[in-house]
Amino acid sequence: MKKRILIIDDDRKLNSLLTDYLTKYNFDVYSITEPEQALRDLKKIIPDIIILDIMLPGMDGFEVCRRIRKLHSIPIIMLTARGEVADRIVGLELGADDYLPKPFEPRELAARLQSILRRSSGEKKRDRASFGGLEIDYSRHQVKLAGKPVDLTTMEFEILSLFSRNPGIVLSRDTIFEKVKGLDADSFDRSIDVMISRLRNKLNDDPQNPLFLKTIWGAGYKFIGTLDDDG
Repeated sequence: MKKRILIIDDDRKLNSLLTDYLTKYNFDVYSITEPEQALRDLKKIIPDIIILDIMLPGMDGFEVCRRIRKLHSIPIIMLTARGEVADRIVGLELGADDYLPKPFEPRELAARLQSILRRSSGEKKRDRASFGGLEIDYSRHQVKLAGKPVDLTTMEFEILSLFSRNPGIVLSRDTIFEKVKGLDADSFDRSIDVMISRLRNKLNDDPQNPLFLKTIWGAGYKFIGTLDDDG
């Protein structure tokens, strides 16, 4: 079955180029130039993945991403002409799965789309686990702590999933960068540290006395949660 891509970008020439190119990769491609219309048509199109430009008329891509994340876990690749590290980190914190600075090679975009879609389809085959009050539903992308829902961005969930599937194993920043796509290659140390700090805050996990994520100085981080017998 063909995967559906929704492009939200006001550059009509780029939209046309990408539509022609990605169609060759067996994608159904829809492009919308107005962010408000894209948000309205989301339920009708039901895309498998979204390509979202940051610079949009009337509403920037950050706000569009924020609104999409309130209701959907659809993977999002953000496009930025600015190329600033702060913009990329903001996009990831809002729930974007990856970013690509303009100008870019369409072939690279196609490769990233395929990688994210493989990852998200594989995620659906896994079920759930619990670690002493922390419940993770991998298929629904839902997390609960002491029975209460925890609101995580897509990137935070990806990082938590990576750690919880590799308990007791020290994961270096290089390993995290390789496994979790979308982190900034030029400043991935900072990106990872920001993400883990935010994740700890949401899990009420004290870095000085951690229950889940332990810092291994000079090496990386380790997940120390104990898997419940029925997890």
